[in-house]
Amino acid sequence: MVKGNSTTITEFILLGFSPSLAMEVFLFVLFLAIYTITLVGNIAIIVLTSLDPHLQTPMYFFLCNLALLNICCTSVVVPKMLLNFLARRKSISPALCGAQMYITLFLGAAECIFLAVMAFDRYVAICLPLRYSTLMNGRVCVGMAVGSWLSTFLGSVVPLSALQLPLCGSVIDHYFCEVPAMLQLVCVDTSVSESAMYLGGIATEIIPFILILLSYIRILVTILRIASADGRRKAFSTCSAHLTVVTIFYTTAMLMYMRSKVQRTPQQDKVISVFYTIINPMINPIIYSLRNKEVKRALMRILGSSKTALGE
Repeated sequence: MVKGNSTTITEFILLGFSPSLAMEVFLFVLFLAIYTITLVGNIAIIVLTSLDPHLQTPMYFFLCNLALLNICCTSVVVPKMLLNFLARRKSISPALCGAQMYITLFLGAAECIFLAVMAFDRYVAICLPLRYSTLMNGRVCVGMAVGSWLSTFLGSVVPLSALQLPLCGSVIDHYFCEVPAMLQLVCVDTSVSESAMYLGGIATEIIPFILILLSYIRILVTILRIASADGRRKAFSTCSAHLTVVTIFYTTAMLMYMRSKVQRTPQQDKVISVFYTIINPMINPIIYSLRNKEVKRALMRILGSSKTALGE
């Protein structure tokens, strides 16, 4: 990436949230607490699904992948943001800036795919329960997970390849290097880059979202056919946490990547980005834990065995 006068940019300046020192100290403490909760919550999900045999099912296998994705997503953005809150010069190297753009695109697309895969898993479990163990066996689950990671890893290169354009400045009005924020610095016409971003959004956001909707339409029809109210409640409870996560994630992701350049303001982009890079990774394990009795029971079993071991 070069400036309009062809001089090499050695660093970018991130404006962040506020020029006020007191506000930056407050935000540092707030986001450090959120980051800590995010790491603890998602690591706990991974540990629970690994140690408890009752959670070693396809649904929790994909949830474990989602937890790993959440850890990576927030760790790409938050540590550097926290350092910049304490730094007088809030800079970032071009290499790290490029890494943030690519990795956040990759992980965001991966989350879209994994949410669709998890919706398919719920569809098979509720609509085709007798074939569940066959359709969602271990080999199929691993293949779906590997395919999700690889497809988004390769697909995220396309929108980034359109960003090798001359830049007219090095000051980014954002708290990390995100593709829409970088497009604001480009000196030339960005229509090709924006088209690439829209196409990427359709492939990684709209298509998985449509598949999720179709899955839940079939699930809803099946649930309504269940005779007992208790059976309908149990069937819906297995989907409610996933539906909540899908709603929060897709709302913010589409607001960010499916708007044109003229519809954006830096402040709006920062608020939206906070939700899917910082807030979502924190609340995902909370939603799945609070609304899932199996996770609570697994936690109690592990805590109980730990106390027994210490007592011995």
